[in-house]
Parts: sequence; C-alpha cells; structure tokens
Amino acid sequence: MGFFSFQQELAIDLGTANTIIIHNDKVVVNEPSIVAIDQHTGKLIAIGEKARQMHGKTHENIKTIRPLRDGVIADFHAAEQMIRGMIKMINQKKRLFTPSLKMVVCIPSGSTEVEIRAVRDSSEHAGGRDVHMIFEPMAAAIGIGLDVEAPDGIMVVDIGGGTTEIAVIALGGIVCNQSIRIAGDGFTMDIQTYMRHQHNIKIGERTAEEIKIHVGSALPELKDPPTDFNVRGPNLMTAMPIEIPISYQEIAHCLDKSLSKIETAILSVLEQTPPELYADIVARGIYLAGGGALLRGLDKRLSDKISIPFHIAEDPLQAVARGTGIALKNVDKFPFLMK
Repeated sequence: MGFFSFQQELAIDLGTANTIIIHNDKVVVNEPSIVAIDQHTGKLIAIGEKARQMHGKTHENIKTIRPLRDGVIADFHAAEQMIRGMIKMINQKKRLFTPSLKMVVCIPSGSTEVEIRAVRDSSEHAGGRDVHMIFEPMAAAIGIGLDVEAPDGIMVVDIGGGTTEIAVIALGGIVCNQSIRIAGDGFTMDIQTYMRHQHNIKIGERTAEEIKIHVGSALPELKDPPTDFNVRGPNLMTAMPIEIPISYQEIAHCLDKSLSKIETAILSVLEQTPPELYADIVARGIYLAGGGALLRGLDKRLSDKISIPFHIAEDPLQAVARGTGIALKNVDKFPFLMK
C-alpha cells in the first residue's frame, strides 16, 4: 500500500438495534443504531450510545431517530448520517487523504430491490467506493463457523432486532428462506403492551428492553430462574408512581404469541426444504444467532416443539458481523456476494 493507506476495508452489520463495524478482523464500532438530530439545523448531535441515552428524554429541538425499521432503511437521510458518523469513529486520526472504502454490508434475505438499493445508496453516500451485499442468514452461518459451500444442508435462524431470518443453505446459496418482521423490537412492544394492560403502568422502549434483558424468557419453567425485576412508572389511571416486580413467567406468557409465529415460520421453511437437505438438518440441528437467541430457554422451547436439536451460536450478537468480516476477506472467492 505504500506510505498512505488508500483503501480501507469495512464489514458492516447494519442492524435495526445495533450496528457493528469490523476492520482488520477487529470489532471497531459496536453501537446502537440511533442518531440524535437538531430539529432546526438538521445537524447530527449524537450517535450510537450517546443518542440512545437521549432516546425518550428529548425536548422539541432534539429528535432521536432509529433509521432502520424491520431490518430496512426507514429514514434515508438519518441512515446516511449514521453510517458516515460511525465510519468517522474509526478514522479519528487526521489524514492527508480520505481513504476510499471497500464495504460488505449485510441485508435481510427478504429485502426487495428498492430496499437493497436504499442500503447501497446510503453506503455509497457515506463514502463507499466498492460496496458488496450479503444476506444476513448467509453471514450468520459463516460467522458461526459452518462450511456454507459444502453440499450439506445448514439451517440458520437469525433473530435480530427488526426481522427474524430463517434460511436453509447448501452449496454456497440459499435454498429456501423466510424473513418475518417479528423479532427483538416486536418482543419489546409486546412487553410494553402487556405492562399497560395487565398492570396499568406506562413504560418506555428502554425500560421494556431492560425487562427483556433481565427477565426475558421463552419458557414458564426454567432450571436457573432470574430474580424478579422491579419496574417503576406512572399508573395510567391515577398518574401516581408505582413499582411492580415482574417475574420471568409473566414475560414468557406475554412473548408466547410472537414466539409461536417464529415457530410457524421455521416449520414453513422446513416444509419447503428438499428431503435430502432435510435429513442433513435433522442430523446436524438448527443454529440460532442474533440477540433474540439470548432469550432464556428459547433453544429448549424450539427443540421440544419442532423435535430437531437447536444450537445457540457462540457469540450470537456478533455472529452476523463476524461472517460479514470473513466475507470481506474473501470477496473474490464467495460467489454469493452481490456486487
């Protein structure tokens, strides 16, 4: 490369909840996918964790935006500013030349042409010269350490923030897949609705997220149950402050409907799977990735329901980002990367 590094290679997992950027095999950015913008000037005030701390606490001059909804770009301008800002976090040093960026960005497998175009345009406007795309379940399978080019069937369920991606992979391609818009954000909304209807307490997105992390469960009976989580908020009837302990059994009950939809989608993909690949999946098991895989008892619930063993990836939150990083190093070798 000589004295200056003219090209910088980045792997970006552009998630609804978190954006992870990998550079030189290292995670250099892992921030919530949220920006805070000044309403009057349109300038970026904060990005990532700083913007998340402002979320739900802003006055009329500041607006917090989550640029991605259901795995796709909902606010084009905010998405571009977010990608640009996160790339700047890596390039803190002053350079004589701005390096040209080679990027691999992962996208939901159910993305339409318009949605793919939006991600490409945002990446190019943020400085990407050479932009490639990879589907999330493919990136998850590579990140877990599976051989996607082998003639064996691999099934991956990636439960992210906005979408749950279910795919059967063989010979370096996706054989059948389904992308449903029920995932981490849906679970958070379920918890908010449950608290409103069951306990007459109004809670925000951040509090619902905390409940999900502390006492989130897919089963009403756990071997190692978490302690109850105390929730504070205003009573909807009186507006007086109340504090309620929430148990994991309640959360298992309130998430039941959404988890049943994920089970139905998994069965639907298994129905479409060719018999030879189906036999491979039954022998090998199904792999879970994404933040939703951290829900207590989820692997047991799915194994009991579908009668196929489920394995949780080693680091489910970063499996997709790791796979995107490996794809970046092998851009010429992997034929399934979209130009």
